[in-house]
Amino acid sequence: MSCASNNMLAQNDSKVKGEIENSVTQLYTAMVERNKDLLEDLTMEKLTYGHSSGKVENKSEYVDGVINGSFQFSSITPVNQTITTSGKVSIVRHIFKGEGTNNGSPAEVNIGCVLVFQKQNEGWKLLARQAFKL
Repeated sequence: MSCASNNMLAQNDSKVKGEIENSVTQLYTAMVERNKDLLEDLTMEKLTYGHSSGKVENKSEYVDGVINGSFQFSSITPVNQTITTSGKVSIVRHIFKGEGTNNGSPAEVNIGCVLVFQKQNEGWKLLARQAFKL
């Protein structure tokens, strides 16, 4: 492979990584703001959303939980994030640090997360998420 080809691949990888990082940021902003339309737009119809407790939700259960659930986020920050992409699939790993309230009481979240995004015409959408206790 020529240097020019390697440079083009590196630029494309950087562009895709930026798109994925933006999708993660948008998703977490939508969760904090409890923006139902944006949550639905950023997630696939066949979403499986796994919590660190082992509970797994489909798209409608996940969106309803964010909008109407007892936990309300005031901030979510991904830490030590890595992104690996293969074609139209991207795997994101990070530590999910969140703050908010659970049934009105202050609460913090510090869990590991694996997210799987799939490229669609409109952009990258969340297909699967699994959280785990650290």
